[in-house]
Amino acid sequence: MLDLAALPKAHLHVHLESTVRADTLADLAAHHGVDVPAVQIGAFADFARFAAHNGAVRDCLRRAEDFHRIAYEFCAEEAAQGTRYAEVTFTAAAHGERLGDPDMPLEAVLSGLAAGQAAHGIECRVIVDHPRKRSVARFQDSLRLARAHPHVVAIGTAGAEDHPLTPFTAVFRAARDAGIGLVHHAGESCGAASVAEAVTVGLADRIGHGFRALEDPEVVALLRDRAIPLESCPSSNVALGLVDSISSHPLPHLLEAGLTVTLSTDIPASTGTTLTDEYRLLREHLGFDDDTLARIATNAVDASFAPQTTKTALRQDIAAWRAGSKHTSP
Repeated sequence: MLDLAALPKAHLHVHLESTVRADTLADLAAHHGVDVPAVQIGAFADFARFAAHNGAVRDCLRRAEDFHRIAYEFCAEEAAQGTRYAEVTFTAAAHGERLGDPDMPLEAVLSGLAAGQAAHGIECRVIVDHPRKRSVARFQDSLRLARAHPHVVAIGTAGAEDHPLTPFTAVFRAARDAGIGLVHHAGESCGAASVAEAVTVGLADRIGHGFRALEDPEVVALLRDRAIPLESCPSSNVALGLVDSISSHPLPHLLEAGLTVTLSTDIPASTGTTLTDEYRLLREHLGFDDDTLARIATNAVDASFAPQTTKTALRQDIAAWRAGSKHTSP
């Protein structure tokens, strides 16, 4: 079996606020006087506890140097696991509203990413997300930020999937007209209808999670016919109680249905898994061989908003890894 740490990877679904190192979080919490609730890595008693923990992490991010630090460290962590290209999701407008400075959080993150890319040889872009329950005006601000910063490649919705996307229709259309990608969370906590809505109303280029599309063959056909990739995050789904175990994760059924599936971590600081770990779990618990893992890695490259030169290089390097030209495990 080939070394999965050496597999060149594209990471498409990972929330920056959920990548903060434990020691960094402790430093920031002490500096700002924030009480961060203890959590059991890999599992949450319920979603409310996960949300409370995330809220405390956000409260630790107040200064430009805080955002710069976590972005720089994100690059270091990703590069160490063989990630060559990443699209990191950041709730920029929410931080800007919270801190009374609409532009600072994103600008600080972009600065940290630039420094991290230069130091660690990784290429990063940003997706700005928006909780569905928040206002249209805030989502419009996310679009403004995306238009102002070329390294923001997409915007999208997250949060409660039972909240309709219709109020944001004008924002979706404006993003599409501006050449900005659209990536929505759907088919995670809600069923196949939320996936269909993300495609038809949300004009999605990709779907975050999306595994519950399997509940409706017509939605599966919609995804397949439009070649819309899914961002699968198995460890996150298990940790949040949405799937019983890695072994029972529906990812193989998504592939069998002819859907384009990619692999990501979503909330790695909470699950305790890296992207390399996610690939290893597919090998160990789902029996995926190296050909299948290489195909999933290539799917992520093809589904990304990376420049064509980056995509070409990554495809070639994944093919070289599969040919056995990389180091293999003992």
